[in-house]
Amino acid sequence: MTRVELNDFSKKAEAFLSANLPRKEVTKAFVWGEGSDNVSMFEEKSREAEQEMVATAKAWRTKKFDAGFGWITGPQEFGGAGLTAAHERAYAAVEANYKVPNQSIFTIGLGMVAPTILAHGSAEAKQKYLRAMWRADIVGCQLFSEPGAGSDLASLQTKAERDGDEWVITGQKVWTSGAHYSDIGEIICRTDPSLPKHKGLTGFLVDMKAPGVEIRPLRQMTGGASFNEVFFNEVRVPDWYRLGDVNSGWGVALTTLMNERAAIGAGGGGGEVSMMTRITAMVRHYGLQDDALVRDMVANMYINYRVANFNNKRAMDKMKAGQTPGPEMSISKMALVNNQKLLNDFLCHVLGAKLQADTGEWGTYAWHQLILGAPGMRIAGGSDEVMRNIVGERVLGLPKDLGIDSKSAFRDLKVGTQKG
Repeated sequence: MTRVELNDFSKKAEAFLSANLPRKEVTKAFVWGEGSDNVSMFEEKSREAEQEMVATAKAWRTKKFDAGFGWITGPQEFGGAGLTAAHERAYAAVEANYKVPNQSIFTIGLGMVAPTILAHGSAEAKQKYLRAMWRADIVGCQLFSEPGAGSDLASLQTKAERDGDEWVITGQKVWTSGAHYSDIGEIICRTDPSLPKHKGLTGFLVDMKAPGVEIRPLRQMTGGASFNEVFFNEVRVPDWYRLGDVNSGWGVALTTLMNERAAIGAGGGGGEVSMMTRITAMVRHYGLQDDALVRDMVANMYINYRVANFNNKRAMDKMKAGQTPGPEMSISKMALVNNQKLLNDFLCHVLGAKLQADTGEWGTYAWHQLILGAPGMRIAGGSDEVMRNIVGERVLGLPKDLGIDSKSAFRDLKVGTQKG
């Protein structure tokens, strides 16, 4: 690929985007008290507004795909353009200048489920679903967590039993983002309860509109209901919906989870310049520039944001080079929630009761949505405890933590009881 070819590609992207989207206005300098003070972590919409957003998002992605920019690096045999990561970066650089409809509904399907199908799906599943997902004909969701198996995913109990050329799925999943507007889901089920918990799992695709699938919204403390609990009552799926070999679902799950942590960690672990601009403007607005404690809190946030940003770039460079996301993304996820805590502590210190009572003052009560949404990020993509174990064991080489269900832990407990 020559620079001339890449320039030609960028020109084609520019022509396509200018013909279909308005350009972004020149960004004005942030001024405290002007514009929107919305800083919500999760965008809370009514079901009607959400349906409109989904329709708009799908219409744009379909148009983008049909123009050849929908899956730039994807294999041509499955609907991709078969181009390089450099082409993808070039398109992203051009698109950044335009007002693109909200594409968040595709984060899970294209960022987590589609890569798993490409890596582990049957030939039939790849042909049926990859192009359809990238063209926005269908939307995907992830069905991993259960009421009794969140951080310890391998303890899941949703079962899949073989019945000829089909599997029958029964059980419950929880915290499923976007299940109510998704068409397919990636699910991990227990297929052999006689094997150790990591060994008896199998991954599948499941039709979210199939008989026996029931989706119930979960109301969050932010007031929204973007998460769901999903029940499966003897839902039948064909064997070619299976992802990977029977009882090899843990490897399938890891593929998805590493991509999930890449999507979550890269999205905010480093903190955006706009957030620090808003924070420093708040400090000036309340006349706290010379407050030693406030200055220390702001400096600490800035340093942690910058360090996390450098780590994200390192991880993204590995992915651009074709390497699989690794423990770096767990570090990014940890940095993200740590930085959120620093921000929350700062806001509580500066705003106090203004976070709890809406007085109508700009830039005060609006922050409560971000603070209420933050606990969810400590769980999404793997809890803090799981992330620390991954980093401790796989990065630092520390001994594996004894689980309550491990044989050695049970033996030590039994010996201790006998001695007592």
